Amino acid sequence: MRARTDDRDRLRELRAAIDRTGYYPEVVGEGVQAAVAGEQVVSFFVHHEPTFEHDEVRRHLSVVVLTPTRLVLAHTDEHTGDDLLPEPYTSTSTEAIRLSAVRSVVVTRMVANPTSGPGHPAEAVMTIGWGGVSRVDLEPAGCSDPECDADHGYTGVLAPDDFSLRVSAAADGKDAVAGLLAFAESLSSRTHQAPSAP
Repeated sequence: MRARTDDRDRLRELRAAIDRTGYYPEVVGEGVQAAVAGEQVVSFFVHHEPTFEHDEVRRHLSVVVLTPTRLVLAHTDEHTGDDLLPEPYTSTSTEAIRLSAVRSVVVTRMVANPTSGPGHPAEAVMTIGWGGVSRVDLEPAGCSDPECDADHGYTGVLAPDDFSLRVSAAADGKDAVAGLLAFAESLSSRTHQAPSAP
């Protein structure tokens, strides 16, 4: 019985976090609820990110939800209108990934004045890879001969980069950084435990 109460509490916490953003909470909440599809919410993180484009402010909301079997991503953007929909509108896209498909959870913490001890991270970046999208970083290749002027082509790194989220204490608050790190820890733990795909 207690587990069911905890489940309802976690759902209420998720909905309250969406409501606090003030960013079309009914639209966002409906999209997230449909994607979660009745599964238990283990952990979540909600990130509201306004972007500035010329003289306009456009808003973007990311919601990441961890269930016992899946990672659910939801993105909501607002649009000023176009040929198909002349009135302003929002678009919400959701993606659900099996935990067994998640290949990597990369967490980067930026800590100011590290000589003073661990401290609170000033920024954190979480990058999740499951093989859907990869990033290629290329640079000119060279050799150890400083006199060599031959063309050695390029060298690079292919890294999974399906989803990345960055928060900072200055822009989002210390609680947001701590929240992202807590979500990343929970996801890392669950992907470690996830059974292999059949």
